[in-house]
Amino acid sequence: MSERKRKSFTSQHKTKVALEAIRGVKTLNEIAQEFGVHPTQVGEWKRELLAQAPGIFENKRGPKPEDPSASPERLYSEIGRLKMELDWLKKKSGIDH
Repeated sequence: MSERKRKSFTSQHKTKVALEAIRGVKTLNEIAQEFGVHPTQVGEWKRELLAQAPGIFENKRGPKPEDPSASPERLYSEIGRLKMELDWLKKKSGIDH
């Protein structure tokens, strides 16, 4: 007996098949035969594409959210801490200001 390997399809191929199914020009069986997949798979890819479609346009352009690690207060406190460490190191090493 020969075992059949599972076919794997790229995301581009799946998208093309799902879009063809959404168009509705051909039946799922015709699309499946054309692209070499099972009709049930065509239906699954169509449902998956339709379910994820609303989220495609959610990320709108505009100002990006501020990075909390770049807040001025945090940066000024970091500068102060580093200045104190530098002064302490200069004092311990005997280097004059």
